Amino acid sequence: MDKIKLIRIAFVAMVFLVSTGLSYLFFSKSGIASNLASPLTPQVKIVGDKIAFDQTLPKTQPCPLNGALYSKQQESWWKKHAPLGVMIENHEKARPQSGLSFSDIVYEAIAEGGITRFLAIYYCQDASEVGPIRSARTYFLDFISEYGQYPLYAHVGGANQPGPADALSQINSYGWGAYNDMNQFSIGFPTFWRDYDRLGHPAQTEHTMYSTTDKLWEFAKTRGITDSNDIEGDKWDIDFEQYSFKDDAPLAKRPASQTLHIEPWEGHKEYATDWVYDRTTNLYKRNNGSPQIDRNTNKQLTSKNIVLLSMVETSANDGYEDNAHLLYRTKGTGKATIFMDGVKTTGTWRKDSRTARTLIFDASGAPIKFDRGTIWFHILPTDAVVTVK
Repeated sequence: MDKIKLIRIAFVAMVFLVSTGLSYLFFSKSGIASNLASPLTPQVKIVGDKIAFDQTLPKTQPCPLNGALYSKQQESWWKKHAPLGVMIENHEKARPQSGLSFSDIVYEAIAEGGITRFLAIYYCQDASEVGPIRSARTYFLDFISEYGQYPLYAHVGGANQPGPADALSQINSYGWGAYNDMNQFSIGFPTFWRDYDRLGHPAQTEHTMYSTTDKLWEFAKTRGITDSNDIEGDKWDIDFEQYSFKDDAPLAKRPASQTLHIEPWEGHKEYATDWVYDRTTNLYKRNNGSPQIDRNTNKQLTSKNIVLLSMVETSANDGYEDNAHLLYRTKGTGKATIFMDGVKTTGTWRKDSRTARTLIFDASGAPIKFDRGTIWFHILPTDAVVTVK
């Protein structure tokens, strides 16, 4: 009787193994298995060196930084890392830059000599290659500080003259050094590399440093930084204050045209910017004498929202050559001018501390509701030239 039992058990086990194997082959070959996978977390793909998401999925999830809508697939991806700030230069010999069109928010201010520089914030999109990457400035630290206590900050060195503009010393004083600070001087290849040919012509060394958003996020993981960038393990957004967002104005309510001309320093025409409003797309298109493009896409840079922050500009007077280092009064209050939907709105900005969010209000004191999409901040001296047509 025991022998018969053993034969039956062996037979049942054999049937189970065979049926399991046949089921696996059927489901995997037919594609049914992949169709049965959760629709909320389908696998992303890599196209070249860029992460590609399924664009046919419903776009229902707002990006916490700028309100743009993406799929649940994309949201599940961005929740695995922290916001990343990258210093990208705007010297005329460094154009066209790479990756700016994929940033969620951009802060633009003069670095020195009338030449502006960008702090591009990446979180909800993968930009692939970004650059040319340049050095840190103290006032950009105040803006990246809005994205968690230990925000990811990628740069190549920085101002280090003793005094109020000493960005590298400030980074260490904030407790960022060798943790969330991503200085190329201490990281190097293959996270960062120099590409002397990317611009299609010989370039000076300072215009040749690049990385990718994916490489930077991957390097952050080696330091234990994922969706948390707090040494205590808190999520990066535990104290993050989101802006309010709205849908675009209906086409019938949009003006036929609007052009915004900005000269941070009067007379420095090579670094003047024109934003030209496109009524159909409800986007502002960027021009620096000619259309400014993203080398990754060969398409013109655009933004849904343009915000001018008027701030007191002073020289650092730190003994640096030609007294080139600048300071901006980033904390306190001041005039803000907002452009969206082809309409100009005058209001105020307020930033209570280095880590506090820069809040934007209309003339009545109500918080501005931005259009969903890129927000481009221009940090301007109080005597900047601004004309609107």
